[in-house]
Amino acid sequence: MTGPLTDLEILLNMQFLKLLNSMTSRTVVHKPPVRKVAIFGGTHGNELSGIYLVKHWQEYGAEIQRTGVEVKPFISNPRAVKKCTRYIDCDLNRVFDPDNLGRTVVEDIPYEVRRAQEINHIFGPKGSDDAYDLIFDLHNTTSNMGCTLILEDSRDDFTIQMSHYIKNALAPERCPILLIEHPTLKYATTRSVAKHLVGVEVGPQPHGVVRADILEKMRKTVKHGLDFVHLFNKGKEFPPCTVEVYKIMEEVDYPRNKNDEITAIIHPKLQDQDWQPLNKGDPLFLTLDGEVIAYKGDSTVYPTFINEAAYYEKNQAFVKTVKVKLTAECIRS
Repeated sequence: MTGPLTDLEILLNMQFLKLLNSMTSRTVVHKPPVRKVAIFGGTHGNELSGIYLVKHWQEYGAEIQRTGVEVKPFISNPRAVKKCTRYIDCDLNRVFDPDNLGRTVVEDIPYEVRRAQEINHIFGPKGSDDAYDLIFDLHNTTSNMGCTLILEDSRDDFTIQMSHYIKNALAPERCPILLIEHPTLKYATTRSVAKHLVGVEVGPQPHGVVRADILEKMRKTVKHGLDFVHLFNKGKEFPPCTVEVYKIMEEVDYPRNKNDEITAIIHPKLQDQDWQPLNKGDPLFLTLDGEVIAYKGDSTVYPTFINEAAYYEKNQAFVKTVKVKLTAECIRS
């Protein structure tokens, strides 16, 4: 017969019961397994890392296959890829909106709009139960963004958990997460036909060029993403997580004259400083007369896509972001 419990034993029992209660009361969000995954390369025909990888995987796909998952590598814009140009008629990564996807196909319809409808037919329809579960869309940038993940939905527990997994897998290499969810900036991206979507943006790399180090970063990112899918499908439970992301706030144009010509260029102290804090008074632009144009905002922001070559036509010198935290519930297949 045992004697009465000591104060220490009572305390330990209370702590154990408290831990047991927290473990059993945790909310687990059950989600369907991921069975159909696509990897897009060549959404822009001169961003070569994704194009080289997708073409390789189309012939030698063993490294991207995972048990119980159909993984389809796909060239999004074959005509632009053949010409090694960003697009033929218009930006494919901006036309997956209801108006363009529903346009009547006529002879003079832009090639990319027609292609968007084809992609929507193969991998969608967008917003339907039949759409692909996940699309990785592979891109390069001339900006010094490193290996960036791009999310579009702050409430998607699956992609937040995947981003958290990829960041940890790539550590200590930096892997910023850009959230492009915005009330007025609508992107209508190629990958948006899927239920879950992740953009992989790796740079700096000149357009029309492929660099081995940049390609390898992209390759590792896709591998870790597919590993996450495999673990999720096996029933692994991913506990609640929080990730720091850079939320897009504004697209900033270059200074221009009355003829809409650029009058100042990115200041040397801003060049290549993607994701670094920008404070009031810091230099932004430099005129050809040597005048420094400073940042006048009152709050700290984090610029990215700084001096991206493809965005000159979009009147965009960089985008302003702010740091926010995204949380995801515990998920399990």
